[in-house]
Amino acid sequence: MTQHNLAKGNLFHNMLLFSLPYLLSYFLQTLYGLADLLIAGQFNGADVLSAVSIGSQVMHMLTVMIVGLAMGTTVMIGRFVGAEDEAGVQRAIGNTVSLFVMVALIATTGLLCLVQPITTALSTPAEAVQGANVYLRICFAGIPFIVAYNVLSSIFRGMGDSRSPMIFIAVACVVNILLDVLFMGPMQLGAAGAALGTVVAQAVSVAFALYSIWKKDLIRIHASDLHLDGKLFRQILGIGVPIACQDGFIQISFLVITVIANRRGLDISAAVGIVEKTISFLFLVPSSMLSTVSTIAAQSIGAGDLTRARKTLRYGIGITVSIGLFFSILFQFISGPFFALFTKDPVVQELAVQYMRTYVLDCMVAGVHFPFSGFFSASGLSILSFIHNLCSVLLVRIPGAWLATKLFPDTLYAMGLAAPAGSLLSAIFCLVFYLVLRRKGRI
Repeated sequence: MTQHNLAKGNLFHNMLLFSLPYLLSYFLQTLYGLADLLIAGQFNGADVLSAVSIGSQVMHMLTVMIVGLAMGTTVMIGRFVGAEDEAGVQRAIGNTVSLFVMVALIATTGLLCLVQPITTALSTPAEAVQGANVYLRICFAGIPFIVAYNVLSSIFRGMGDSRSPMIFIAVACVVNILLDVLFMGPMQLGAAGAALGTVVAQAVSVAFALYSIWKKDLIRIHASDLHLDGKLFRQILGIGVPIACQDGFIQISFLVITVIANRRGLDISAAVGIVEKTISFLFLVPSSMLSTVSTIAAQSIGAGDLTRARKTLRYGIGITVSIGLFFSILFQFISGPFFALFTKDPVVQELAVQYMRTYVLDCMVAGVHFPFSGFFSASGLSILSFIHNLCSVLLVRIPGAWLATKLFPDTLYAMGLAAPAGSLLSAIFCLVFYLVLRRKGRI
């Protein structure tokens, strides 16, 4: 079983070694959604663009919740790797397989029954309802592949290997783009084509990953490892459930903002959808750093080195804030020509530019609380991440977006400020939590 103990050696080098492949993996995975929108916009009108945007937002929410739940696996495996406990690593992998088989079956069955209620709850524009329903039905049927890929990735990352998941998703990304062009271009399948391309690409990725594992004998577990270990199972869920809930609440806030946008018309719905996808792309940096901090800090804690774990947090914040500042400045200048790539509609372009110029500030502010969330998860305190994100969503993001539409109905500039304002509250909460726990000697 290939493992990389990141609790040893040069910390900055290890962070780059782990985060760069992870960042590229996230980039390729997010390229799915961007490719869907870009290609949909070239071959279809605003109705299909809105349908794909809304459907992909729902799927993104589901995916990040699965990733959040799987973070429990990454952290526990990381601790066992840091402690050089091979049997513990195998038990964690086995318990993860058993857990996520159940998750895949329940999610697939339940969500297929909820397609119509979901699109209705999101106030999907009438012109986009049929396309969004078809998109979600196809993607919900492919949930087992989405779960399988993200679980395999969490296992590899817990062992300090972020390169293998990058390779798996690179294969899927190429397949997805080719199928998008085929299905939405010559075959004219619209939103259904975007969904089929995504599901088939995920299936190919999982097949390639399983073949690589079997061919190279990368992971070995025994039947006994699949039997649920009560203590370990609770630890995985204790870390993963709060993270999944926190990510779910963040995505719900995005969906509520989508509802607010949808009720303002098709043009605003399409513009907000394009910007949300772009932001999810830019958030690759803080998201990858969250995983980097959680993995390296978990291995350091497993090795009994709390000083290194705290240093990992400081490095993570410095990197993400710096890159977030760069994006915040860059998109003040390139938003116009950038969004022209997605749609030829000048109204949609202008609305997207307005929303993006303020929303993009969130990339910088979130660069503080994302690494903190990774550190809290590695410390077994993921409930703190849940708390600060819940407060951010309920106290700032959702009410802020709603209030902006009432006070500034003719522009999206004010609505874009709701996200960075929510992240600022999260950053303050994280800093307070950290200082209090440090004073008490708990981290």
